[in-house]
Amino acid sequence: MKVTAICPGSYDPPTNGHVDILSRCVLMYERVVAAVVVNPSKTALFSLDERMDFLRELVPGIEVRSFSGLLVDAATEWSAQVIVKGLRGAADFEYEQQMAHMNRHLTGVDTVFVPSSPELMFVSSSLVKEVSALGGDVSSLVPGIIHDAMKERHVG
Repeated sequence: MKVTAICPGSYDPPTNGHVDILSRCVLMYERVVAAVVVNPSKTALFSLDERMDFLRELVPGIEVRSFSGLLVDAATEWSAQVIVKGLRGAADFEYEQQMAHMNRHLTGVDTVFVPSSPELMFVSSSLVKEVSALGGDVSSLVPGIIHDAMKERHVG
């Protein structure tokens, strides 16, 4: 059976943590879908198309799609057998465990947790944007193309 894993996120911007988790998923699953969430209530730094293009360039071997609404509906539509979530620490686990149980209750799709690499445990898109906007150097936390794009937007 060909196993499809769906890896959801806003990916705004994609960080080295995202690239790490997605790259590891490519080694574990036959089909990996980076599912970029469309959230009209949030103002994104990068457009949906930009984020999707970044991911395609950064992680060979993945499929990149967007969704709005319930993740489990996208997982069902795309025939995903598993949802993969990266975990940075205990706080992530507490929140994601509740979501995993709800998703399984709704559709039977299980969630697999992949721990982040130790050197990336503190990296989040929100924190990267905040530090960069305040003039901090985030070049070691995001891929080069993301850092360059952030500098073009005067966010770093």
